[in-house]
Amino acid sequence: MTDQAIRPVTPTQVRHPWRATLRTGVAVVLAMLPIMPQVVDELGLGGYAWAVGFLGVVAGVTRVLAIPTVNLWIQKWLPALAATPPKP
Repeated sequence: MTDQAIRPVTPTQVRHPWRATLRTGVAVVLAMLPIMPQVVDELGLGGYAWAVGFLGVVAGVTRVLAIPTVNLWIQKWLPALAATPPKP
């Protein structure tokens, strides 16, 4: 038996939570860039401060989801959303 078969594998999102947070933040920024000017104009927002707040919330949620205890809860109750896919 290999060592990996004895102990569970920890997902990289849990081992390196700040990397997961940064990746999500970058993905959100890149996804929002093309539509940002239109959103600001349509909503009558005078600046991009709301976007910085939104990015902060997204980063915060991603960081919380990377906490090992939260990840274990997700694996138990929402396995389809877990960092490690459920076993068949």
